[in-house]
Amino acid sequence: MTEPAPSEKKTDAEEEPQPTLLEQMGGVSGLIYSSVPVIVFVLANAFFGLTAAIWTSVGSAVAITVLRVVRKEPLQPAISGFFGVAIAAFIAYRTGSAKGFFLFGIYASLVYCGIFVLSVVVRWPIAGVVWNVLNGTGQAWRKDKPSRYGYDIATLALALVFAARFIVQRWLYQEDYTGWLAFAKIAMGYPLYALGLLVVVWAVRRSDKRLKAQAEDEPKPESDAEVEARLREKYAQAPEA
Repeated sequence: MTEPAPSEKKTDAEEEPQPTLLEQMGGVSGLIYSSVPVIVFVLANAFFGLTAAIWTSVGSAVAITVLRVVRKEPLQPAISGFFGVAIAAFIAYRTGSAKGFFLFGIYASLVYCGIFVLSVVVRWPIAGVVWNVLNGTGQAWRKDKPSRYGYDIATLALALVFAARFIVQRWLYQEDYTGWLAFAKIAMGYPLYALGLLVVVWAVRRSDKRLKAQAEDEPKPESDAEVEARLREKYAQAPEA
């Protein structure tokens, strides 16, 4: 019984498709999962008070985390989502106000915005760093100015998303519009973030196209056999003294 040629063999890693960036973030279901604790909190607060709202929102986050584990979905979004709800609920408990549930997310947006802008200032735009680290494509993009500028634009687009979240939700917080705060948190979550990712996709495609063209234009290194053949031809044609 003959074995298949080495080129025909496929490892499990090659056969199993790698998860996309969207899938690693939780996919489309992540939008639904992230909305449930917020909706539960607002409704429970309206009908049963703050204490009930805190416990039901945390309980729904626990249930969602368990569901994602059972369904073998990515754990990172589930765990981060649970801790986000837990922190928000704790702040609401400490402040004694329903709107405190949204305070952590508001100032987290401000911090993210600052980090993204700073990464552009120091010439390490986060959009480029994260994408190329996840895909193992190295640092060639940083040596190509148009590629880096594209990632600068993409990073600033994401910074604008976080800035918009902070400005709008901070105003709603100050005006005590708790219901609208919940709506803004959901509407300005994944949907708004998806718009920022469109700019990232543009930057990635632009950079990949440029780097691929540059790689094709570069002369290929000679193999040992080609070097030897060239040297033989050179010395064979040399005039005798």
